[in-house]
Amino acid sequence: MLCIVFEILYVHLKNAHRNWSDFWMSVSLNRSYNLPLNLAGRAFVLSFFFFFFTDVFDEIKCIHLSLFLEEERRMSHMGFRCLEISRWVICGLIGILTGLIACFIDIMVEKLAGCKYQVIKENIEKFTEVGGLSISLILWAVLNCAFVLVGGIMVAYIEPIAAGSGIPQIKCYLNGVKIPRVVRLKTLLVKVLGVICSVAGGLAVGKEGPMIHSGAVVAAGVSQGRSTSLKRDFKMFEYFRRDTEKRDFVSAGAAAGVSAAFGAPVGGVLFSLEEGASFWNQMLTWRIFFASMISTFTLNFFLSIYHGKPGDLSNPGLINFGRFESDSVAYYYYELPLFMGMGAIGKVYLGVALHMKMSKFNVSVCVRYVHRPCLQVMEALLVAAVTATVSFTMIYFSNDCQPLGPEHNEEYPLQLFCADGEYNSMATAFFNTPERSVRSLFHNQPGSYNPLTLGLFTLTYFFLACWTYGLAVSAGVFIPSLLIGAAWGRLCGILLIWADPGKYALIGAAAQLGGIVRMTLSLTVIMVEATGNVTYGLPIMLVLMTAKIVGDYFQEGLYDIHIKLQSVPFLHWEAPATSHWLTAREVMSSPVTCFNRIEKVGTIVDVLSNTSTNHNGFPVVVQVLDSDEPAKLCGLILRSQLIVLLKHKVFVELARSRLSQRKLQLKDFRDAYPRFPPIQSIHVSQDERECMMDLTEFMNATPYTVPQDTSLPRVFKLFRALGLRHLVVVDDENRVIGLVTRKDLARYHLGKHGLEELQLAQT
Repeated sequence: MLCIVFEILYVHLKNAHRNWSDFWMSVSLNRSYNLPLNLAGRAFVLSFFFFFFTDVFDEIKCIHLSLFLEEERRMSHMGFRCLEISRWVICGLIGILTGLIACFIDIMVEKLAGCKYQVIKENIEKFTEVGGLSISLILWAVLNCAFVLVGGIMVAYIEPIAAGSGIPQIKCYLNGVKIPRVVRLKTLLVKVLGVICSVAGGLAVGKEGPMIHSGAVVAAGVSQGRSTSLKRDFKMFEYFRRDTEKRDFVSAGAAAGVSAAFGAPVGGVLFSLEEGASFWNQMLTWRIFFASMISTFTLNFFLSIYHGKPGDLSNPGLINFGRFESDSVAYYYYELPLFMGMGAIGKVYLGVALHMKMSKFNVSVCVRYVHRPCLQVMEALLVAAVTATVSFTMIYFSNDCQPLGPEHNEEYPLQLFCADGEYNSMATAFFNTPERSVRSLFHNQPGSYNPLTLGLFTLTYFFLACWTYGLAVSAGVFIPSLLIGAAWGRLCGILLIWADPGKYALIGAAAQLGGIVRMTLSLTVIMVEATGNVTYGLPIMLVLMTAKIVGDYFQEGLYDIHIKLQSVPFLHWEAPATSHWLTAREVMSSPVTCFNRIEKVGTIVDVLSNTSTNHNGFPVVVQVLDSDEPAKLCGLILRSQLIVLLKHKVFVELARSRLSQRKLQLKDFRDAYPRFPPIQSIHVSQDERECMMDLTEFMNATPYTVPQDTSLPRVFKLFRALGLRHLVVVDDENRVIGLVTRKDLARYHLGKHGLEELQLAQT
């Protein structure tokens, strides 16, 4: 197991080293960041095993270089130490708050779902003897619809970005793409309450996926020391109000969410690395691990108090797979090909699921993309009612009766038409929360399910999960995938006769989830930590690698497809394999809107107000006096910086006329971050339009540039490794001829017919 882990770490390290080499070469050429190369080089060597840093050298988006360097020079050694302590404090707060949110979700789901199932169970038992079970069906459907109605209304009418698990949006955020409203307080509230209603409403969803989004939102808010939604500024952590720092903490929040969901602190760190990291850094890795551990401990501590066992920290995570005993986890070499075959089956299921989702997308496009929230809520109610009806029908017609012995673990056993002392086995799978159903498939005694029950449940729940995914409700896909995989995996174990069904249920769950989300290293560790047994590390890794290899050959993962459907300029790890013949000249945006170093205010306002363009970066050029030579590049300035300058009237004429004018400070940029005012809200009089603005002090005087003949893979590596948003293309005389943005790169991908171009959203 350790050999495989180190092998994968070596591959990641080799890729990171290539990116790192590009970074040092770019720094040495451009000197944009004035970094101590010897210290940074030693830091990279120290980060061999302790990794992860997300876009650490991202462009300075809300501050300019001179003000930032001036602040750094004034800061003492103790000031830097205090900043480092503050980072640890923030990570601790992220872990605590994420754990408390997970505790609240778990308790509320347990209470609401428990009350619902208890009421339905008593109603079914009442009408089984006297007849009239249709009333029980109506009651089940009504209760489901009531919960889903509340959750659907909150998502559709209050915050649509809270729909789904939120993992694709967080992946995009960590990749450097700004998704509107994805880390706001309102999004968090709707996400938490919505997932409670979705799970309690009996939909084929789980609460683990949304925890990742919730942890990311908590991190984004805590790290800024204020709430822009509540308009409250606590005057804390002002130093961290920039994209690079905020994204680091969001990475920690996502890891804390994974840790709280599965009780897997190491898996949380690896999840952040595998899904969104660009660099490795030892100290940030320790802070992320610290946040994950605090999240797990907080959830564990408060749940132990809630369950009346203070100090019993044996149930980490929202889902506990249960411990596999040593005598039942043994496997043999001849079983490894069977496990790998099950991994390939996980891809087959994904192909069918994607086909269904594409069909559903075409059918309901007028529902989801014409901004009709009422239709979205009605669709969710329809799925809730159908789920209850199908579940009740499957239980009603099932004749799989099992003895209700002293060792049974069923929470709500239904007798229905079974004899006294027996319960309906189909009800164990349907009449429970998905988390409890997964545990029963893992640990119930052999013979608890017959093959027909598992086969029918697998097909039925699979179609329900496919239909449910994409609704306007907060929901995760982790647990439904695990449940489907555990069902057909246990079926495989039963058909093999000599095998332990629980063991194959675990392998099937890993294969199904791996085929959908396409994670390998992080998911292996998550499964190992959630089961509390490292014995299955190798089989799970083989299964996940097989599912990913086979799956990638046919189709991308579900999250990547979701990102592509929304036309987000997402940059993968490497450029398309056949893109080496493309150059920067062929992919750049041209012509480019440039500003002079001393520019007229009216010109700046007109350019920023032009609705036909949404440029965020503008090259700054200088014209040589008394010369006919074309203007040459001297810097780069961002839209957000220009808006702050216009807001504070940083004009040359005003600076001359006001002897006591306050100099613009770094705090002015941080106070405006992250919701910079729109240009329409800034009033500029006619006289002020004739003023001039000197951009010299506020622009980035050493922007990254590439010659026009630079190959696309090299441009791609610079973007991916340095976290850039703009790359200026110049000719041999340093004249601006184009600008490369994320959209220019992300639109190229390797399709069935070679290199293809995509239509991307204007983000």
